[in-house]
Amino acid sequence: MEIKFFCPHWGSKHLDFESFLTDVKNSGYDGVEMSLPLNPVEKENILRSIKSSGLLYIAQHWETVTTDPEEHKKEYREHLLNLAFADPLFINSQTGKDFFSFEQNAELIRIAAEVSKQTGIKIIHETHRSKFSYAAHATFEFMNRLSDLRISFDVSHWCVVAESFLQDQPNTVDLAISRADHIHARVGFAEGPQIPDPRATEWKEAVDIHIGWWKRIVERNRAEGKTLFTITPEFGPYPYMTILPHSQEPIANQWEVNVYMMNMLKSLFSEK
Repeated sequence: MEIKFFCPHWGSKHLDFESFLTDVKNSGYDGVEMSLPLNPVEKENILRSIKSSGLLYIAQHWETVTTDPEEHKKEYREHLLNLAFADPLFINSQTGKDFFSFEQNAELIRIAAEVSKQTGIKIIHETHRSKFSYAAHATFEFMNRLSDLRISFDVSHWCVVAESFLQDQPNTVDLAISRADHIHARVGFAEGPQIPDPRATEWKEAVDIHIGWWKRIVERNRAEGKTLFTITPEFGPYPYMTILPHSQEPIANQWEVNVYMMNMLKSLFSEK
């Protein structure tokens, strides 16, 4: 099974896009993961640049935040269609709201399934705070009741919500691992969704726990005969990245941390 690594555009928007893509390619990534504007000219320019760079593209949805459920459904469908018609490898969607009812969020998941069937583009749902999948216990109900629900595995969010490494929710973690089709390789801990620096020895326990989960996902996909799996190292900028008081300087370099994670995981998952 081939594993391809994707660079998040998140945290690099200050760069000229062409410079960003050059850095992505030179760092050894296989593609980028990002959203797209609704403006057709801006969208086409971005897609043309990605294609000409020889990079692959994973679409990311996060923009639908309106609190009215009916308006939310309309905006959600519009954003998903906008991304699907760009022909990405798949769409990774931050879906729903943590304060919507089960049925309101399930309706959004059904809309994603409709868009996927209409366009032929797979849509998976990222485990993420403030969304339907904000916590392990809440997501368990969706996974248990919706047998075709597939996820992007980023349980750094679940760690901070549960204020633990989920030791007391093994069945939910097992179910999530069985449904995971993509990994966001960020390391969380009991008090935050992102440790300050995965290279620091004091965070070894947190890193090792997350690697253990990611290994099980990769091994499961290999055992199922998958030919391709995708990982996005997704350590983010401030406020995910801790900053020093007064100077407001980040305590680690986001780009360097994500490249470190990519290279570490490439080595870890290389087939012998």
